[in-house]
Amino acid sequence: MAEETNHGGGVNNIAYVNNETGETISEPYSAQYNANKSNSKVRIRTTNIEGATEFTAQAVGNTPSAKDDETIDFDDVLPFIGEFGTYQIILFFLTAPFCFFMAFVLFSQVFITLIDVHTCHVPQLNDSGLNLTQKREISIPLVTQTVLGSPPTFDSCMMYDVDYELVLNEGLQPNGTWPTIPCQNGWDYDLEQIRYHSAITENNWVCDKAGHAPLAQAVFFLGSIVGGIVLGYIADRFGRIPALILCNLIGGLAGIITAVSNSFELFAFSRFLMGIAFDNAFTLMYILVLEYVGPSYRTMAANLSIALFYTAGTTVLPWIAWSIGDWRMFSLATSIPMILSVIAYWVVPESARWLLSQGQTDRAISILRTFARINKKRVDESVYEKLKASTAEAMQASSQEPAVSVLDLLRTPRLRRNTILLTVFWALIALVYDGHARNTANLGLSVFLTFSVASVTELPADLVLVFFLDRWGRRALAFGSLIGAAAFSLATLAVPSDEAVITAVLAIIGRFCVNITFNIGLQYGAELIPTAVRAQGISYVHTAGYVAAIVSPYIVDLARFSPLLPLTILGLLALIGAVAGIMLPETLGAVLPETIEDGENFGKDQSFWDFPCCKKPKKIVPLSQRRRVVSTRGEIYRSNMLVSRPSRVQQPPRTHHQSCRF
Repeated sequence: MAEETNHGGGVNNIAYVNNETGETISEPYSAQYNANKSNSKVRIRTTNIEGATEFTAQAVGNTPSAKDDETIDFDDVLPFIGEFGTYQIILFFLTAPFCFFMAFVLFSQVFITLIDVHTCHVPQLNDSGLNLTQKREISIPLVTQTVLGSPPTFDSCMMYDVDYELVLNEGLQPNGTWPTIPCQNGWDYDLEQIRYHSAITENNWVCDKAGHAPLAQAVFFLGSIVGGIVLGYIADRFGRIPALILCNLIGGLAGIITAVSNSFELFAFSRFLMGIAFDNAFTLMYILVLEYVGPSYRTMAANLSIALFYTAGTTVLPWIAWSIGDWRMFSLATSIPMILSVIAYWVVPESARWLLSQGQTDRAISILRTFARINKKRVDESVYEKLKASTAEAMQASSQEPAVSVLDLLRTPRLRRNTILLTVFWALIALVYDGHARNTANLGLSVFLTFSVASVTELPADLVLVFFLDRWGRRALAFGSLIGAAAFSLATLAVPSDEAVITAVLAIIGRFCVNITFNIGLQYGAELIPTAVRAQGISYVHTAGYVAAIVSPYIVDLARFSPLLPLTILGLLALIGAVAGIMLPETLGAVLPETIEDGENFGKDQSFWDFPCCKKPKKIVPLSQRRRVVSTRGEIYRSNMLVSRPSRVQQPPRTHHQSCRF
C-alpha cells in the first residue's frame, strides 16, 4: 500500500509497504521500482490543482499498469510518459518562434507607421539657400502647446499665405497678422529620430488624413475578433495544428500585402488579415504545449515561455526596423518567416486532448507512445487500454448531459455580476496594456530605445508572478499593480515638459505594472469561469478585450493635441480596472467552479477584506463532483489548471491558504 506525501500540487514522494517483507519505504515518485519490488502492489495517488486521482499500478521493472476497475484520464497518464521530459523540453523551445511571431504581428505597425515632426513644404524656398529650420521660421506659424511651460512649436498643417520672394528680398519677419492656409505642396519630414520614411510619411497620411494610422490599427483588432471566432472553430473542428499553420500563413500573407500596398484601402485590408493572425499565431501553440506538461510544471512553463521568448521578440523588434531602415522591407522581414510554420505539421504533435475528445483514441495513444519513447519511459499496455476505455465511457456520459452556453453566465445574479466585472476588468487591462506599448512613440525620446526598454519589463513582471502570485493571491496583486500603473501614469502630469527622460521612466514603470496585471488577467478568467462553459466564456471575455483595444490607437493619437493626454487617460482607465478587479472573488487555493451552480456559489464564503497570506491549510468541501468534459480551446493561458476531474475518480477535500483580515 502506498501513499503520496505531497502538499504542493505535484507528486513528491511515495510511501509504500512491501507486501512480502512488510517494510515501509518512501521514494520519489519518479524513482524506478527495483526488481525485488516487482511483485509488490503499490497504490499511487497523483494530484494536480483539480484534485486527486487514485489508481493501482503493478510495478514490474519500469512498466506500471492501470487497475482494471478504475477510470483514468489524460492527466493520469502524464506521470507514466513523463511530466516534463526531453520531448516536453523540445516543445517548450519550439514555442520560441511563435512567441516572436506574436510580437511581430501585434507591434510591427508601430514601426510601419512612425512619424516625427513635419511641416508644410514650401517650394518657393527650395533655392533660397536656407536650411530646414530657417525655412520653417519664415513660412510656418507657431502654435502654443497645451502643456504648461512648453515652448511653442511649428504648426504641422498650416503655412503662411504670402509672397515668399518679397519676404526673402526684403528680409521680412512673420507676425500674427500674416494669413495662413493649409499645406498646398506636401510636407517636409524630420527623419533624425526614425531614420526612414514610414507608410505615413510616404503616403502623406497626416493632417486631414491623420486618422488613417489609428483606423488601420482599429481594423487590425476587428480582424482579431473575426480570427478568434473563425480559427477557434477550425481548431475545434479540424485540430490545433491545422489552425496554427493556417493562422501563421495568413499572417505571412498579410505582411506581404502590407509591403506592396499602394493605397490606404489595401493597407487597411492587410492589417485586417494580420489581425486575424494575432493571438492564435502563438496561443494555439502555447496551449498545445501546456497540455503535455505535468500540472506541477505548467506554471513554470507558461510563464517562462512568455518571459523569455515573447520578451526577446518585443525587445529586438524595434532594432530590426532600425537596421533595415525601410518599412516595406521591415514588413516582409517580420512576416515571411511565419510561412515556415508549416514545419509544425511534422515536428509538433496534435493535441492528444483534442484527439480524445473527437474519439480519435488510437492516434492520441500513438502520440503518447512517442512521448514515452523520447522521454525513455516504459509504460504498460494496460495504461493505454484503460485510457481508451475511460475515454469512450466519458464521451458517452457527456453526450447525455444537458447543453450549456455562455449565456448561462448571465442567468444568475452572482455569476452575472462576476462575469460583468471580469469582462470590464479584462477589457480595461487589454486597453491599457496596448495603449502603454504604443505610446512609447510619444515619450519624446528615441522610440526604438524606449520601446525596447519598456518591452524588457515583461521579464521581471513574469518573475513577480512566479514568486508572488500563489502567495499574495490574484485580487491583491492585480489591484496593487493596476494602482501602480495608474499612479505612475498620472505622475507624468507633474513632470516639467523639458524632462523627457523622467516622463519616459515613469511611463516605463507604469508599463511594468500593467504587464503584471495583464498576466494575472490571463489566468484569472480561466479560474473564475465554470468549467462547463470555460472555453466559450474565455473566448467571450477576450473578444471584449479586442473590442476595447480598438480604442487604444485613438487614445495614443491624442498626443497630437497634448503629449500628456494618452498617459492621463490610461492612468484613469487603470484606476477603473483596479476597482473592477478588487470586486472579484479570490481564486487562490479555492476549489474552482465546474458547473453553473458552482459559479453562482463561488466566493460566497469570502469577505471583501479577505486576502490569502498564510500557509496553514484549511479543509474545503468541493463545490461539485459533476463530470465535465471540456475543450481546452481558449481556457489555458497562465493557468496550471487544464481540465475538470471526473466524478468517478476519487476527489478528496482540498486545502487552500487561510485568509487574514486587514
